[in-house]
Amino acid sequence: MKRALISVSDKTGIVDFSKELVKLGFEIVSTGGTFKTLQDNGINAIGISDVTGFPEILEGRVKTLHPKVHGGILAKDTNEHMAVLKEQGITPIDIVVVNLYPFQATIEKEGVTLEDAIENIDIGGPSMVRAAAKNYERVAIVVNPLRYSEIIDELKEEGKISLKNRKKLALEAFEHTGQYDATISQYLSKTLYQEDLPETFLMGGHKISSLRYGENPHQKAAFYAFDGNIKGTIAGSKQYQGKELSYNNIVDVEAAWSMVKSFGNHLCASSIIKHTNPCGTALGSNILEAYQRAFKADSMSAFGGIVGLNQKVNKETAEEIVKTFMEAVVAPEFSAEALEIFTQKKNLRVIEMGYEQPKKEMWIEKVSGGFLVQDRDEKEVEIDDLEIVTDKKPTEEELEELLFAWKVVKQVKSNAIVVAKDNQTIGVGAGQMNRVGSANIAFNQGGKNCRGAVLASDAFFPFRDTIDNAAKAGIKAIIQPGGSVRDDESIKACNEHHIAMVFTGVRHFKH
Repeated sequence: MKRALISVSDKTGIVDFSKELVKLGFEIVSTGGTFKTLQDNGINAIGISDVTGFPEILEGRVKTLHPKVHGGILAKDTNEHMAVLKEQGITPIDIVVVNLYPFQATIEKEGVTLEDAIENIDIGGPSMVRAAAKNYERVAIVVNPLRYSEIIDELKEEGKISLKNRKKLALEAFEHTGQYDATISQYLSKTLYQEDLPETFLMGGHKISSLRYGENPHQKAAFYAFDGNIKGTIAGSKQYQGKELSYNNIVDVEAAWSMVKSFGNHLCASSIIKHTNPCGTALGSNILEAYQRAFKADSMSAFGGIVGLNQKVNKETAEEIVKTFMEAVVAPEFSAEALEIFTQKKNLRVIEMGYEQPKKEMWIEKVSGGFLVQDRDEKEVEIDDLEIVTDKKPTEEELEELLFAWKVVKQVKSNAIVVAKDNQTIGVGAGQMNRVGSANIAFNQGGKNCRGAVLASDAFFPFRDTIDNAAKAGIKAIIQPGGSVRDDESIKACNEHHIAMVFTGVRHFKH
């Protein structure tokens, strides 16, 4: 008789799976809570202590760490190994079904203590998983309940689990324990040492989907999610309709959502993104007006863009959006009427984010041979943080407009210049090799509307030339970080042109 060892924290589907194994002639060995679940459901499982001849001790910390368990798992299918098992009275184990203590779920609980977390570090489980995965030539290791039905189907059709599938299961098992250990390492690094940047930085995730290609058709790509609570993130979002998100769509949806959520829930904001840069961003008295103003800011560039909105999308707003070809729309929520209207554009991707704030994450950038890790740029500036450095003082209304432009310029690729008026962008200069070039793009785009507008720069002005050009365009107020050795030159230029200028003390390079 073949033997299966079953010890699972996630008991989804385990009763039906075990019953099918019994029908196929398997003897079931089980532990603790799993053993009780199987017994309560009429499955005559063998308790682990009856196999080892030794009781579970230390409050369940030690129960499977025994030669009669690991010998049964690790024995190869050779005459020599089988002879040793027979000599020692050990029965071979053919299938190991294990998933681990819920460490991730434990540390996400409100008020969890270090002691609670430590008790949910599985020891015996990973040992069995790794042992079975190492011995995949004879043993099948199952860590994912989603595999139960296909394993039963294969056993019924073929009488065994093929070597090809045992290899796949083994790889999945090592991925499972690898992610588990990475989660523990990250938690202990932060909890014991308050360290976000440890000597060894571990991360892992599970594949959400394979993508058709990456940034370009000749590049392979896939979308992965970190394990744990991903609500409020792109990886945890809900897609109602439309084609699958592409690599570039996902990057742009992230940019659109980052832009509009920076305005919070008390303002109605919309932004239309192309190639991660906002071509139009605006506030409105309601979400419809916000979208209309964002679209009007640069309707030519908006074509084929990603629409971001920070309020529930209603019928009227949906009707306005479908008038133009857009790749995707992302918002916290959609009304039923809005969703019905979007079906007119079957390829339009409709992405719902919800209202939950995601947990803090480090930002990771891959480079050849390694990767960079940093905090996300979530620094916000309020009116009280601003330093007025010019003779001309901005009015309260101008200060609000400057802060609007500052929120937008934070999301624009450096060198970045944003020109705005009445809480609407009218010119955006992004990613140029010099700041004058970015400013001139914004001025050319804004044209005569630049008169009486405000300007935001993501970094300081190294020379006064941008300010001189801003004066010609009719800019009335400027917001910038300050910090250049030539700040006095910039301040002097503003005073000459009667332009108000404030320093934030914060830079927002975005590469």
